[in-house]
Amino acid sequence: MSSGNFTAAHRSLAFGTRLKVTNRHNGRSVVVRINDRGPFIRGRVLDLSRAAAQGIGMVASGTASVCYDVVASK
Repeated sequence: MSSGNFTAAHRSLAFGTRLKVTNRHNGRSVVVRINDRGPFIRGRVLDLSRAAAQGIGMVASGTASVCYDVVASK
């Protein structure tokens, strides 16, 4: 799993922005890069790549309560 696969979609953050995303349930974190727009489902803020979702242990559930912080912005 390379960090290049750790990407996410966000409605308004600039492409290239890096976020630290933490799963509130288990405390696992990954750093992702914004490379797409979305999600367009009410109540959702981020759409993580499969690799990033695996990194924080949320693939089985499909969704998770997360918190995120901007690490670097473009």
